[in-house]
Amino acid sequence: MLFQPRLLHSFQGYNRALFIKDVFAGLTVGVVALPLAMAFAIASGLKPEAGIFTAIIAGGFISLLGGSRVQIGGPAGAFIVIVYGIVDRYGVANLLVATAMSGIFLFAMGLLRLGTLVRFIPVAVIIGFTNGIAFLIGLSQIKDFFGLDIPKMPAHFFGIIEALYAAAATVNPVALTLAIGSIGILILWGYCKSYLGWLSHLPGTVMAMILATVVTTILDLPVDTIGSRFGGIPSGLPHFAWIPINWDTAQFMIMPALTLAMLGSIESLLCARVADSLIHDRHEPNQELMAQGIANLVSPFFGGMPATGTIARTVTNVQSGGRTPLAGIVHAITLLLIILFAAPLAKNVPLASLAAILIFVAWNMGEWRKFFDLKQFRLAYRFTMLSVFALTIVVDLTVAVQIGLLLAFITFIYRISSLSRCELADLNEFPSLKEHGEKIGAYRIYGAIFFGAVQLLENIEKHLPKKILILDLKNVIYIDASGVDTMMELHHQCHAAGVRLMICGLAHQPRDVVERSGLSEILRGDCQYPNLKLGIEAATQAI
Repeated sequence: MLFQPRLLHSFQGYNRALFIKDVFAGLTVGVVALPLAMAFAIASGLKPEAGIFTAIIAGGFISLLGGSRVQIGGPAGAFIVIVYGIVDRYGVANLLVATAMSGIFLFAMGLLRLGTLVRFIPVAVIIGFTNGIAFLIGLSQIKDFFGLDIPKMPAHFFGIIEALYAAAATVNPVALTLAIGSIGILILWGYCKSYLGWLSHLPGTVMAMILATVVTTILDLPVDTIGSRFGGIPSGLPHFAWIPINWDTAQFMIMPALTLAMLGSIESLLCARVADSLIHDRHEPNQELMAQGIANLVSPFFGGMPATGTIARTVTNVQSGGRTPLAGIVHAITLLLIILFAAPLAKNVPLASLAAILIFVAWNMGEWRKFFDLKQFRLAYRFTMLSVFALTIVVDLTVAVQIGLLLAFITFIYRISSLSRCELADLNEFPSLKEHGEKIGAYRIYGAIFFGAVQLLENIEKHLPKKILILDLKNVIYIDASGVDTMMELHHQCHAAGVRLMICGLAHQPRDVVERSGLSEILRGDCQYPNLKLGIEAATQAI
């Protein structure tokens, strides 16, 4: 079937023990998702409820319809930079339009079976933009971490640096102390989990947020909170509303929507692969993309932001015992119950603590060790990774990925072309070649004859023998259209010089291309042989 959610095949051998584990995992992930969802939304220039509604609506659809058994969906840190830029430039209404459009693109990608193509994105590009996004997330949180007086943060790197520098004298010592304390709790919680007993089941992010909120409330600290900046979060259900569309600006949402779809597909499928390694399973990438598409199409109608698979929450789900999509559905229900019954408590959550949580998430999100181990990689790999990293920070993600893919493409062509080579046949292996001197020329070609390696045949044109030219293609694994055109040109040069061209040892793909191009018909039937030995014997008899 084309559309087949993994939920339909996840309950074979299901029992009460697995059900309890799924419910417990869903409750745990729901609690973990609460501070992250609010933090991601605030960092993206949105109200905190946008993140919570996204985790409920999109997270529920991703678990219900997805192609992974354990993936948890919702707002992700990777989207912060892009979403903030869209909101800053086009407004929240157009962000909703771009999110819905990205959902259509994602569904189309899954429908067209393009899920496996994401695996072809080079690791250097993925590490470069992941670290770049992590850096920007951390940079964007410095304002609330230090309690700086900046009315509105710019969306671009140099603007952020300028705004932070201008407001450096407005540091709020209380906010800074609260943020440092939150970071300290997160670090200590990770190191001391084995000594905490039942408390170890509570995530450090939740404990940091609760403790910071309690301290802020009891001491009435002079710091920005969710209540002071946003008026708290609503305690009702997310309601459906048609997306307001301005057709004059909607046309400009195509590229942002494509960026969201591309990043969402990469994040979700990478996350699903991580989940596979944890539970020793295989997800269905195209079904996952279609589920992500539906989630992102529906979420904006309830005030949500872009959503994708989230590695931190997915790993938490697996470590808590989740093994079926039921855990993800329970996670969405848990968040729904929290906003219904505990929303008023969120008004005292200090933004400095949420900023500390985001900086902690950004640090763990980046693969910084790859930067410290650059010496072990080739120069081209290093250059690609660092270029994508720098462009993600200074320009934007779309340009960074485009340049990164271009660099990776050029590097790949260079490496493949360097593996292709052409050698004269060994005279000791074929003594008859010695007897005919310059009348017969025999060459063995290795690798691929494609647009990056056609110079191999072009070099042969400069040294044609007097009577017969033999090409042994036994070790050629691939020929493209440019390679065939070059072979046709070589045949033309041979014909003009009165030299007979013979081809030996065509494998399956090269033979198919040669036949479809018409080159097989141009060459006489007695000019094609299964191996070089038979070709040389026929050539010596023909002279």
